[in-house]
Amino acid sequence: MNQIRRERERARTDRPDLDAVLDAAAVGTLATVLDGQPWVVPMLYARDGDRIILHGSTGAGALRHVATGAPAAFCVTLLDGIVVADTLFDSSANYRSAVVRGHLTVIDPSEAAYALDLMSDALIPGRSAEVRSNNKKELSATLAIALPIEPERWTVKVRDAPPSPPDDVADSGGWAGVVPLRTMAGDPIPAPWVSADVQAPESVHRLVRRT
Repeated sequence: MNQIRRERERARTDRPDLDAVLDAAAVGTLATVLDGQPWVVPMLYARDGDRIILHGSTGAGALRHVATGAPAAFCVTLLDGIVVADTLFDSSANYRSAVVRGHLTVIDPSEAAYALDLMSDALIPGRSAEVRSNNKKELSATLAIALPIEPERWTVKVRDAPPSPPDDVADSGGWAGVVPLRTMAGDPIPAPWVSADVQAPESVHRLVRRT
């Protein structure tokens, strides 16, 4: 389950490599099987030590399904560049990806507020300190779940290289290389009801600086 069989030289087996991929992204896909059918949904997440924290509506049947212990997998992919080779066959992409498998558990209600604050701060650093805490109604409507990161139940794969040289470099004649891709934050856009003299909070400026 934890072995990469193709392009094995791209596999990473040290736990810090997994943490680096998980901490660099904000969205992953959660997959399971529900009523005999595949179920996959993109979700915001945050890593909290040895677990991945996710959340959704308590009314979401598929989330309740995985919360009861159904086998699940969580995948994260970061596209770092397009690899342009001399041939279409040799063209590729530079990327970082991780897959974590296991069984999710419901986060205890006494810890749910902390988990949701952690998720918010992972996306918008420091935001939880700028706004009121979640109230009981909001917490009761939110299902906070966690996927443990356990040994032998995750894989990491990374490609970070130029295209492979052609068999005969002298006969190539065409351009080859890598086009880097980056995600960048733009200028904050206020909501329609926000007055022009109200400045964006420090957490938003921090988010822009970080990305």
